[in-house]
Amino acid sequence: MSQFQKNVELVRSEVLAQDVIRLTFNAPEIAAAAMPGQFVMVQIAPGQDPLLRRPFSIHQITKDGALQILFKVVGRGTRLLAQVQEGAHLSLLGPLGRGFILAAPEKACLVGGGMGIAPLLFLAGRLSQPVHDGPRPKVILGARNRAELVPLIAAFENIGIKVLAATDDGSFGHHGLVTDVLQGLNLDSAFTVYSCGPRPMMAAINHLCQQQKISCQVSVETVMACGMGACLGCAVALKAGGYAHVCSDGPVFEAGELLWSL
Repeated sequence: MSQFQKNVELVRSEVLAQDVIRLTFNAPEIAAAAMPGQFVMVQIAPGQDPLLRRPFSIHQITKDGALQILFKVVGRGTRLLAQVQEGAHLSLLGPLGRGFILAAPEKACLVGGGMGIAPLLFLAGRLSQPVHDGPRPKVILGARNRAELVPLIAAFENIGIKVLAATDDGSFGHHGLVTDVLQGLNLDSAFTVYSCGPRPMMAAINHLCQQQKISCQVSVETVMACGMGACLGCAVALKAGGYAHVCSDGPVFEAGELLWSL
């Protein structure tokens, strides 16, 4: 698998909702090698402070070969990254990790919650590429409220995908959880569910898929320092015992491999 460390230009910075930022980088080598579900380690700001990079799922590869990430400002690192000006250059390392195994689009269902929606756009686009006007994957997205969710839905609609929505406050779509919507679809065992979001959400989706004998792949988000398996700081417990490392064994896992109750 090809990996690159490149100083790349930030060509566009967008505020999609309050504290929700999308950055577009001119990173053709990384973009060309990337697969849905992989991630990049991003220099947070020009200079050496902060010293460590941060991991971000690859949100989308645009038609002109640019690479996008999506994140919410939650601390000093993401605040600094959100303040980087267009035209600045940052170091990106990637693509890293193990991505999704693609199913037939008509038998794929993508379920994202909050910023866990980020890697699912790249996946949805790749699943839709071979079919042109044919079947599209089912997509269920959830967030706290309409303001956070609608700008993210627009990106899926731009590639011809109808989104089923859920919000915590009922301001858009189903008033409740994405798992409610997923359960209502009555998927058969030929489907593959792809999910990324808060751990309790993915645990509930895994439980539902286990009951219905549906394959489920999850993209796990965790703190990591190196992104390449050297620091061993991103361990997750396995159902069979022992641990796996999100950066090298994941971030995508078969949901049934992971220990969800600790």
